[in-house]
This record gives sequence, C-alpha cells and structure tokens, in this order.
Amino acid sequence: MQQHTYFIADMHLGLPLYDPAERERKVVRWLDFIKTSASAIYILGDAFDFWWEYKYVVPRGYVRFLGKLAELTDSGVAVHFFPGNHDLWARKYLHEECGIAMHDAPTEKVTLGEKTFFLAHGDRLGYDTPATLTLLQRIFANRFLQRAYTMLHPRWAFAIGYTWSRKNRLSKGIAVPFRGEDEGLYKFAAQMAQRQKIDYFVFGHRHTPLAVDLPNSSAQLVLLSDWITGSTYADFDGEKLTLKTFE
Repeated sequence: MQQHTYFIADMHLGLPLYDPAERERKVVRWLDFIKTSASAIYILGDAFDFWWEYKYVVPRGYVRFLGKLAELTDSGVAVHFFPGNHDLWARKYLHEECGIAMHDAPTEKVTLGEKTFFLAHGDRLGYDTPATLTLLQRIFANRFLQRAYTMLHPRWAFAIGYTWSRKNRLSKGIAVPFRGEDEGLYKFAAQMAQRQKIDYFVFGHRHTPLAVDLPNSSAQLVLLSDWITGSTYADFDGEKLTLKTFE
C-alpha cells in the first residue's frame, strides 16, 4: 500500500463549542481512517484548546485521542507535534506516554520524498505584531514564569487557562477570512519562496482552508482549517499535497 503523510491542525479539543466530545470522536475516527496508509502525521498546533503539564498531573479528558495516538506510534506511525499558541506548553507527557516527536521550534523545514515542506502553526509568522502581543508571547514562553504557574494548584491553573483560552478564541471568531496578497502568511511564504527552494508551506492558525500558488515560484501555500466547524486536512502521497475533507 502506498504510504502517505498527513497534516492536521486546530482541533482545539476541550473548547466547549459545537459538542466538544463529538469533535474528539471525529478526530479519532479520522485517525482510524488514515492509520493503514499513514507513514507520518504532523499535528501543526492547537490540538488542544489549552494544555498544561505537571509532573504527576495532566489535563482531564482527551482519553480517546491520546489513546489513539499511542496506538499509532506503537504500530510504527511517526506522529509529530508542533506547538500552537494554545498548546505551546506541551512537554514530556506526549512524548513519554504517547511516543510523539515534539518539535520545540515554531518552524521547521522537512524533506519528504523529493519535496521540501516549511511547517509551522503560523501564529508567529507574517504579522506586523503589536508590542503587547510580542510581550504576551515572551511571557508564555518564559521558563521561569512557567515554573511559577506550575506552583498553582491544578484546579486554579486549569480554570485560568481554560477561561483565557475560550475568551481568546471567541474574541477572534472561529475562522479568519483569507485576505489574498495582504495576508501575512501569504507575504511571509512568498518572500521566503524567493530565497529558498521550498515546495509547500503548510500552516494552521487561521482556521481557513486554502491552497494557493505563490508568485514567481513553484511553491504553494496550504492553510489547514480548524475542526471546530470543519474537518480539512492535507494528504501528501509522495508526489502531491492535496487538501481533503473528512466527513
């Protein structure tokens, strides 16, 4: 059987909108659907609406999803996890308990077959970012502050995290319309494609599915949808990357 590489992002598991339990079951059904053809799966951020780890405590829920990921890695499927802005605090648990390869860097170039992919969640790329957002990103990534947050009892830490995450998502709406050449991620990819040989730029974050050719190059920008109201993923068959919808 031909081996495929799959890309998914923005499941936002745990977000209390549109039946979160059914969303998790649908993601698990998709993993079951692809497991016999998958050589690798890339999760490009925001798999969880909020994720935090203690040494002996992990978030409640996600049992079906985490169990399925462990089943896949046990069977030899490589599962890769890139941090999103909602789950950048994922650390050892997903690797040690589920066998997932964790990527701490927000971006990475990956060669699959004869194609080069530039992968990221996308939240840190291509924006004229306000200073307040830059400061927030630095706070979230600061290891000292992370250790200080871990001093909170899990009951309060998770309550704060889930409340912030939910308000953050709702304040922006579910999906952000693509703005064509004014889109920050489009500008970023178009500029990089002029400097480096990259075939596909694959991002999440915007919650809007899209595949568009970049100017003056053979590269393509691919945006993955969320799984809150949609269920789009990308399938690379060794030669071509295609956006697909799981029903």
